[in-house]
Amino acid sequence: AEASKTAAAAYIAALEAAAAGEGDLAALAAGILANKEYLTKKSVWIFGGDGWAYDIGYGGLDHVLASGKDVNVFVFDTEVYSNTGGQASKASNLGQVAQFAAAGKDVKKKSLAEIAMTYGYVYVAQIAMGANLNQTIKAITEAEAYPGPSLIIGYSPCEMHSIKGGMTNCQTEMKKAVDCGYWNLLRFNPEGTPGKKLVIDSKEPVEGEYQNFLMNEARYSRLTREFPERAGELFAENEQAAMDRWDHLQKLKDLYAAE
Repeated sequence: AEASKTAAAAYIAALEAAAAGEGDLAALAAGILANKEYLTKKSVWIFGGDGWAYDIGYGGLDHVLASGKDVNVFVFDTEVYSNTGGQASKASNLGQVAQFAAAGKDVKKKSLAEIAMTYGYVYVAQIAMGANLNQTIKAITEAEAYPGPSLIIGYSPCEMHSIKGGMTNCQTEMKKAVDCGYWNLLRFNPEGTPGKKLVIDSKEPVEGEYQNFLMNEARYSRLTREFPERAGELFAENEQAAMDRWDHLQKLKDLYAAE
């Protein structure tokens, strides 16, 4: 974007000099100057929540990504329909209590990042600002620079999570989510360095911390009080799904590295 601005400034100066003269060239230069705002590369961003991106608006999101246009999409993933009362969505996770899932959601979360990666020409990243600020900035910078569609999914704790200590701890909660393997940091760049198209920025999950993370949020812990036996089963499934996802990402990384 900065290079575009610099080049545009040089073009405009040259055009202004030409327009100050006479004849057809001056008229042509004046015509271009009338639309000089189009000389600078536009940065186009779309912002939305997970309920829109994963669920009710997914068809539109998919259409935009598939278009191949140079547009950036940023999804704030709260894993629940936060703005409309806390209903479960396809972004909600196993065992999570929400409206329409009072006994805990019993199906896995949709993998929006992997779906987008299958196009092969969409830049994809998962970020969590509280876990790794540098990775967050790097992903946004890479998405902006990528000459095609990009999708950034940001882990976004919200009031519906009922984190112990409240939202003042949301940045710390992001770090806990990444450290235990609940949320994975990644960047998939179709134009990345050969052998490194997919970069996993998370470290291997810390053993023994996963269930502690779940119990730190009432959206999970309340299930232990209302349906204790079911809670144990769903939370075990939740953790296993997360560990399987981590292993799957390692295999994907190796697969893309072989290309």
